[in-house]
Amino acid sequence: MYASQLSATHVDTVSLSEPEYDVIDPRFRRLILPNTQLECLFTGCRWAEGPVWFNDGGYLLWSDIPNERILRWLPEVGVSTYRRSSNYANGHTRDRQGRLVSCQHGTRSVTRTELDGRITTLADAYQGKRLNSPNDVVVHRDGSIWFSDPTYGILTDYEGFQAEPEQTGSHVYRIDGHTGEVTCVGDDFQQPNGLAFSPDFSRLYVADSARTHDPDGAHHIREFELDSQGRLGTSRIFAEIEPGIPDGLRLDVEGNVWTSAGDGIQCFSPEGTLLGKIFIPEVVSNLTFGGLKNNRLFITANTSVYSIFVGVRGAQTL
Repeated sequence: MYASQLSATHVDTVSLSEPEYDVIDPRFRRLILPNTQLECLFTGCRWAEGPVWFNDGGYLLWSDIPNERILRWLPEVGVSTYRRSSNYANGHTRDRQGRLVSCQHGTRSVTRTELDGRITTLADAYQGKRLNSPNDVVVHRDGSIWFSDPTYGILTDYEGFQAEPEQTGSHVYRIDGHTGEVTCVGDDFQQPNGLAFSPDFSRLYVADSARTHDPDGAHHIREFELDSQGRLGTSRIFAEIEPGIPDGLRLDVEGNVWTSAGDGIQCFSPEGTLLGKIFIPEVVSNLTFGGLKNNRLFITANTSVYSIFVGVRGAQTL
């Protein structure tokens, strides 16, 4: 797909190591596979982010934000540059038609890559003012696109272009799948970050990672009920993340929440109980489920991309 955007392939030797787990709740043992390895698929990024799996193509895409590129990993082939310049792309997902949807710090926008490779801007402003720097994005089963808009991409020139925010705060927005209208669905966040829907799309999980720049800032995941019109309803603090912050997160088919944290991946039960951890040798930014059976975690970290097979399948992967 989009072969014209791919550069020469770089074949890396995959390095393997024995994974380190912390089983806090016995239920976690069923979710992991002790006889598997933690694999390092690629290293050489400055800040890897936004992994998204293309099951129909059998490959993984992710962002290397400061290097302004999107990379692609194809099993038994290696890594190639999918797009450069990426406009400091961060989070990605796929819409109901299988098209790539991306958050771009450089253009302060959410874009869609059409099947012929053209790029369409879906949102770059709200109420006539520029967005901050769209960060993460998910698609509801009704076709609407939800994204977070913290200020990380305009704080410095490292992951975008330094600028003053035009919005009144850092919010979560919804793009209507039929009309394209952009609405603000959540405005009581400090720095909204990773997003994920529950397997039945009745709840939305939002990471607030304000502690990155404020020692007293939020470092939790909030769980929101969605009403019959798909709007945010009541919420609760689902989990406080220690150490570090929650960044990207995903759910499995059983409703367990897998999130990035300062010590790797942390897994929470649907009621919010910490079940266990998978330790990763770098600070984790994000993760996604993928592979042929959707039971392989792909993990982006500081400089590298890791993977590990687990004992449960992920939810909502095309």
